[in-house]
Amino acid sequence: MTPTPDRTHRSLATLLVDAADGRFPEPDGTWIRVAPWRPGVEAVVAFTGFAVLAVDGPVPGPVDGFGGAHDPRLIAALAGPDGWIDSLDAVLVARGTGGPPVLVGRPDLVGHPRAAFARAVRDDVRVLGRPTGDEIAVLGRGIAGLTELSMEVPPAVRGGTGRAMVRDALASVTAGDVVVAACAPGNAASLRTLLAAGFVPVGSSQLFRRASASQ
Repeated sequence: MTPTPDRTHRSLATLLVDAADGRFPEPDGTWIRVAPWRPGVEAVVAFTGFAVLAVDGPVPGPVDGFGGAHDPRLIAALAGPDGWIDSLDAVLVARGTGGPPVLVGRPDLVGHPRAAFARAVRDDVRVLGRPTGDEIAVLGRGIAGLTELSMEVPPAVRGGTGRAMVRDALASVTAGDVVVAACAPGNAASLRTLLAAGFVPVGSSQLFRRASASQ
């Protein structure tokens, strides 16, 4: 199935912002192609019955919006035999709450694996946390150029701490701005934390990098 011409003007960011307001693409199995939001990082993003391929190179067929966009054979073909493929993630959205920031910059945590991964796939990364402790929240320009949040809480302090960290991170984002979070479905602890903090699921995503972009 070829991309639907009359939808190619709709950016992925617009689709995600619309989804945050409960407005979703028509679930008719179609897909569109858009430009990647970050050089070297490409993605397949799916909604119910509709898919978006943010890709630079050729798209091997067939592709469809009824789950076919996440066919492992497609993502493997897009990335190539030596490319990098991230996990298939659920995409959730919330909105910034603004107000006095609760979290502070934590330059001592910039080497944390969560922060290192964010720098590899996002721009304008900020590493935040409480004045003390190892809890970390990372904000940056991620999926579709929107603000993306990731976080991690040490196992010893779990039990509500993660939920509070997510809510405090949202206070570091301008009120009303859409914030996205990508979470592997099998990561039940993080998924439940995001849901409890007010995020809602709207789709799925899988990032990849072609071998040529990794060199």
